[in-house]
Amino acid sequence: MTKEIIIHTDGACSGNGTDNAQGGWAAILTNDTKQLCISGGVPDTTNQRMELQAAIEGLKAVKNIDTPITLFTDSMYLINGCSKWLEKWKANDWKLSKGKPVKNVDLWQELDTIQSKLTVTYVWVKGHNGDPMNERADRLATKAIGQPNKRQVHTK
Repeated sequence: MTKEIIIHTDGACSGNGTDNAQGGWAAILTNDTKQLCISGGVPDTTNQRMELQAAIEGLKAVKNIDTPITLFTDSMYLINGCSKWLEKWKANDWKLSKGKPVKNVDLWQELDTIQSKLTVTYVWVKGHNGDPMNERADRLATKAIGQPNKRQVHTK
């Protein structure tokens, strides 16, 4: 029986902040016996949206909702959103403290719905610092820019 699912995620964006920016996301799920790599490309997006999409897709791929999950990300936006901001945003009807709407609210709401059914621990890992799984997720996300969703299964 699987004791834990480990997910490594990353998002990438070419032309971030410009019109027609192209993004990619990737999630690598690992348990005792298998590894699942999923990735996809998204047009007209941002790097922040791709970081959120990677986490969403990784969590959606979990089949056994009773298994604890540890999700590794290099995105402080995702870490802070889940650990500091999310409950405040929900209590404030998805508005920031000054009344402006939360950016990427569609993805934050989707992530909130998915993770509410799971036991997820988010862990920050420094990006581009030699962590093999973070580097692999980064390569997959970068490669996915401009590509349709892909799914690969690798057995350990």
